[in-house]
Amino acid sequence: MSSVGELTDFAAAAAVKVRRSDASVRIKLATTQHEVAATRAIRRAVFCDEQGIFNGDDIDATDRIATPIAALLQTPAGDEVVGTVRIHQPEPGLWYGSRLAVARHARRIGSVGSGLIKLAVCTANARGCHTFLAQVQAQNVPLFERLHWHSLQQMDIHGRPHHLMQADLAHYPAIHDGDVGFVLNRHTA
Repeated sequence: MSSVGELTDFAAAAAVKVRRSDASVRIKLATTQHEVAATRAIRRAVFCDEQGIFNGDDIDATDRIATPIAALLQTPAGDEVVGTVRIHQPEPGLWYGSRLAVARHARRIGSVGSGLIKLAVCTANARGCHTFLAQVQAQNVPLFERLHWHSLQQMDIHGRPHHLMQADLAHYPAIHDGDVGFVLNRHTA
């Protein structure tokens, strides 16, 4: 979580301030239509509007087979999806994570991205993963390296530098109840 202070509750229509003790972030599989729609909205905001990688929408064929994961900012006023990643298995045992995105206003909360990565890999591990890969934007490589990933090769995707990276599965024990997920704290991600 962020430093001691207040987090802004972006789920409420008004800009209501809530104390850190009143807010938490739950990382879980996106299981409702609302959660799935909100994860796609975050992806559009990050990859289309903010980064300009895609024009209008980033939905692709992988979305038909992928499992979306959501980060929910939970406050007394309600829940708001503030981050996402998706996972898919193109062949038995080989899993990919992609479209990791955190809403701009939630990036200061802390550990949202690493929490999403953790549930992505741990969920795949529970489903028989032997190799977990991701194509990571170059500016995010240091985060992934801190989380026990290593770079296999550098490449350009959509005109931007990326690294094909692999997770060290020994650091990602299987999580079988991803629909419940976990709440972030200083020791979770």
